[in-house]
Amino acid sequence: MKIIILLMIVLNLFAAEKQIINLKEAKEWFAPLPEIEVNPDTEIVKLGHRLYFEKGLSINDSISCNSCHRIDMFGADGQPTSQGHDKRNGERNSPTSFNAYLHHAQFWDGRAKDVEEQALGPILNPVEMGMPDEKSVLVKLEKLGYKNEFERAFGKPNQSLTFSNIGRAIGAYERTLNTPSRFDDYLKGDDSALTDQEKRGMKKFIHKGCVSCHNGPLLGGNSYQTLGAANDYPTEDLGRYIITKDENDKKMFKVPSLRNVDKTAPYFHDGKVETLDEAIKLMAYHQLDEKVGPGFIIDVKAFLKSLTSYKKFESPRP
Repeated sequence: MKIIILLMIVLNLFAAEKQIINLKEAKEWFAPLPEIEVNPDTEIVKLGHRLYFEKGLSINDSISCNSCHRIDMFGADGQPTSQGHDKRNGERNSPTSFNAYLHHAQFWDGRAKDVEEQALGPILNPVEMGMPDEKSVLVKLEKLGYKNEFERAFGKPNQSLTFSNIGRAIGAYERTLNTPSRFDDYLKGDDSALTDQEKRGMKKFIHKGCVSCHNGPLLGGNSYQTLGAANDYPTEDLGRYIITKDENDKKMFKVPSLRNVDKTAPYFHDGKVETLDEAIKLMAYHQLDEKVGPGFIIDVKAFLKSLTSYKKFESPRP
């Protein structure tokens, strides 16, 4: 009898071990976040930090970058779509600014190549910050006393306060917004950084095929994919097609990063999915043609929570 019990214990332990991923398999799909390449103490980063919170970049002094990409909310704002200067809402969910500099392109449709270019878009957008033209932005910043700060940051007297330099400064600041987590500690060799449930959830995430889109250091942010590849997702937004006019790009969007995903609800380009549980369920169905059960959702959600950063950022200024 004792031999049978011992055999059952060994078999159960073996079965449990089979459910837990090993580091070698994880590193086939994922990688730790790279180190920050920007010195956060430089004048350009300090200028970019101030501009990120500057409501004077909007036509009525009501909206800053931080209004829709809040530093105290993991770079998002918790809204399905964000309000602009005149209380109208945009058409797409505001993605997090955290780790955005590592994405292969910016915006849901990839219309900006980097964070420097992206930072300039909302300023002139009539629904977002609403400034009428580049010259008006520069005149306003000079009145707000920014001329000397731009000269310190860029080193060209009377030539530093330019529209492109606004993007360069904000982009420099955003390049400091990287968010390492316990997941990175695990990938660097600390096996105890993740619980058995989190490792089990990672294995399910890989074996189900989620990694076909959500891979690399960001678990996304490095490709475009058709939303509703397996089963149609109801949306009138044509995604990247609006930019490229290529029929193959209809309903194609940049794959979002899953870093800090537990803290950046609601989800998808339209912000219509309120919970991470529902997002996991819907992604499995619409992208993989899989109907997943509670066990899968619970374990994968546990894994995704390990991507939440332990890094703290400065709260927004009043």
